[in-house]
Amino acid sequence: MHKKLFYLFSIYYLSFSISSCSEFVEVEPIGPVGDNYFTEPEHYDSALIGAYDMLQTSFWNVQTATIASPDFIAGGDSNNYDQPTLQDVDKMIHDQTTYEQIRAIWENMYAGMNRANFILENKDKIIDFENKSNILGQTYFLRAYYAFELAKFFGDIPLIVDESSDTHRIMEKQVTFGDQFNVNRVGSTSKVLNLIEEDLKDAISLLPSSQTDIWRASKYSAKSLLGRVLLYNKKYTEAADQLQDVIDSNKYELLKHGEEFNNIWESSSENSIESIFEVQYTSVEGASWSCFNCSEGNYYPKFNNPRSPFNGEKYIAGWGFNLPTQILYDAYKPGDSRRDLTIWDLRTDTTRGVGREDLGFFSKKYLATKENDLDRKGSDPLNYTNNYRAIRYADVLLMAAEAYAMSGNSNKAIEYLNLVRARAFGNNNHDYKSSDGDLMENIILERRLELAGEGHYFFDLIRTENALAAFEEYNSWIESDKPTWGDEDTPFLKIDFKLNKNEVFPIPLVELELANAKERWGQNKGYN
Repeated sequence: MHKKLFYLFSIYYLSFSISSCSEFVEVEPIGPVGDNYFTEPEHYDSALIGAYDMLQTSFWNVQTATIASPDFIAGGDSNNYDQPTLQDVDKMIHDQTTYEQIRAIWENMYAGMNRANFILENKDKIIDFENKSNILGQTYFLRAYYAFELAKFFGDIPLIVDESSDTHRIMEKQVTFGDQFNVNRVGSTSKVLNLIEEDLKDAISLLPSSQTDIWRASKYSAKSLLGRVLLYNKKYTEAADQLQDVIDSNKYELLKHGEEFNNIWESSSENSIESIFEVQYTSVEGASWSCFNCSEGNYYPKFNNPRSPFNGEKYIAGWGFNLPTQILYDAYKPGDSRRDLTIWDLRTDTTRGVGREDLGFFSKKYLATKENDLDRKGSDPLNYTNNYRAIRYADVLLMAAEAYAMSGNSNKAIEYLNLVRARAFGNNNHDYKSSDGDLMENIILERRLELAGEGHYFFDLIRTENALAAFEEYNSWIESDKPTWGDEDTPFLKIDFKLNKNEVFPIPLVELELANAKERWGQNKGYN
């Protein structure tokens, strides 16, 4: 049984801002710096573990993206006192002064890039040593992962770019104090994605096909991520090639319909044959509200559990966020096993506290259990052990289906779509037929049903230009069904999604001010 990695290494980093400060400040390093580090081969792997460590903060990314979709409601407390940023994102009324999660994503992903750059700018201090290529390959993968998260949320982001050759690259240099006043946006989201592609090509060339430590990124982790980036950049033939390589590797399989698939979200199925890359969490270290990002555990599961005084046989009480909608529940056809693996139906339960816009549906993929709670260190509920399945084989099959559909190979697209659909139903009775309608629409629907609650659907809607229709469907449901919540039958609120604005999130105003970049970067369209 794989034992989760307990990340011990901490290095100094400076993002474009310093958390909890109103202005840039000079700080003393709290870990090693390049001038007196990287003198031994093992230093590189220690620094690499520090770069992996920032993945654990990405639960904010998953939660924010999930709530941004029309398939999940923010929920939470009824008075909008707890996590108002998420409740604003849910209704698309967030702005450049709405911080918390949005700013955390900005800071943490840049910090992750900076930790990767700490290694890359010192990669030649020791010319050669055993496993150096592997370490550098993982580093390029991580830098690409963090940069891609930033591009998904913020679009055309500021980066220091090396333009010394025809192929532009992200500069292999840490962002240090003063750089923020000179760095510029790359020029377009597509150009940012081009830079990320180059990092992943390097990662693929350096990484082995499999790793001794299961938590490390492999060649196929990088190929899967590159396939995703290429899809976002509308390079469909290239995406199909990368994703086909992952499929042809025969290293991954869908968990079988029945007991295997029914346990996919249990701890026993972490790092399974279906997992291509997972963010690892552990509860062996306590956490605190003063620095919950310092935890090695996952804060996300507690959000998803029903509100107190709920006390289930398996699951504990939580905070009642991330509530699936009636529309999502109804989208699953009879016999689709994914519905009950995705949505916990507590409409008849009278023991739970009812939160904001609570109809009784709860997100089931990441929940805090009583078993989790027994062996956690510390008293604060910030360090659950649920891994995040960042790249699953089912996702790869559906990305490949999309890439083939968009590049003219409908036979391959249908083959991979049907593999995922057949696993969900346990038979081939629901295979795609031309009478089912447009192939691409079916693929995007399958992604919606298969990956619900995993942070992908909002971005799928944006990149396929289907977002407005999906949000209008949600608002039409409110108009027709007139759902209410709470003792006073409070009506649900509509979502105010605006084209040419809400496709990306605002750069936090404080970040623009700290970098003196209100004019140089400008705010994302519609958020001024």
